[in-house]
Amino acid sequence: MNIGFVIGVFGILILAHATYSTIQYRSYLKILEEEFSSPPFNVVVELILGLVLCLWAALAVPGKFLSIHPDSEENRIVSLPANLDFMIFNHRGRALPTDVNMKLKC
Repeated sequence: MNIGFVIGVFGILILAHATYSTIQYRSYLKILEEEFSSPPFNVVVELILGLVLCLWAALAVPGKFLSIHPDSEENRIVSLPANLDFMIFNHRGRALPTDVNMKLKC
């Protein structure tokens, strides 16, 4: 298993625990007949830690970043799809000017 995935699961568990702690704190305040204004400081720290871990895992788990440069050999289109039934050429784009070399008027 990837370490990023484990950290992501750990972050989700921390967020779930913070949720449970907040619900438990609110029920405790209902028993004391006090008004809920904000969660306790330790719950806020848990939320921030869980958020950071989940964000880190979301960036680490998907894998390596691929090149998006148009000149890259990895991005070459080899052939068109065999089924051309879903290609639509009659759409709103026909209302746009077709002259690509048009310059903006200042």
